[in-house]
Amino acid sequence: MSLRQFTKHYDTPHQVASAARHHTWLAEHARPLRLPTLTAVGPTSLTYEWIDGRPARTDDLLPLAKLLGDAHGAAWTTALSSASPNTPHRFRDGIAFSGYIGPRQIALRRRLEQGYLPDRTALNAMLTLLEQTAEGPAAFYKDSNPRNFIVTKAGDIHTVDTDDLTLAPMGYDLAKLIATLVLTYGPLPGLAIDSALRAYNQVAEHHDPRLSTTDRERLDDFLALHAVLTAPYGGRNGYRHSQTLQPGSRGSA
Repeated sequence: MSLRQFTKHYDTPHQVASAARHHTWLAEHARPLRLPTLTAVGPTSLTYEWIDGRPARTDDLLPLAKLLGDAHGAAWTTALSSASPNTPHRFRDGIAFSGYIGPRQIALRRRLEQGYLPDRTALNAMLTLLEQTAEGPAAFYKDSNPRNFIVTKAGDIHTVDTDDLTLAPMGYDLAKLIATLVLTYGPLPGLAIDSALRAYNQVAEHHDPRLSTTDRERLDDFLALHAVLTAPYGGRNGYRHSQTLQPGSRGSA
């Protein structure tokens, strides 16, 4: 029986090379993640093994939070302990991750131009929040949303669409997952968010005690940033709900 495969196409060979390098980097440094095998590299395409399953749902939040905490902890231990979230980082093999602030400053300014922020005062508030959250141990950011995790019938979680990686503070990618679960399926109880954050910190802390740095207040700051950054995608890609989040008990994680 032939192996089922999925081919993803790109505009340029440079994009192909970057996506392939990031897949290889995650396979080496974020080993808790299950990645589909990269089976072929073409001039403008990558071919992966096909994973049968469904996108992540809200009831997957707790295991996904543990998975992200484990992957971020492993990557920090093997590759990111000397990196700063706010500074572009180049590894010995030539792979480079952009910093946390620069790309998001550009994106936030674009949201003002697009009308998703009411005025420059609101933009400045978001830019200030971005700068205030750019501290602590560095993690990788891979755009964790429900479509980028495939859950098989056996309950195994596979991570897909790993083309673009940047640096970010611990907890930022978990906040992206929470924000996009809400956009996809509707509000999450505050207690569910608190439980996910607690699980994320506990698993990350097993790699190094210094990695348990994200409290609920910091997570809420990340969620506020994601609310603006994801605003253009409302009504697209399965994002059918508002970005309302039920408040949690700050500092509980």
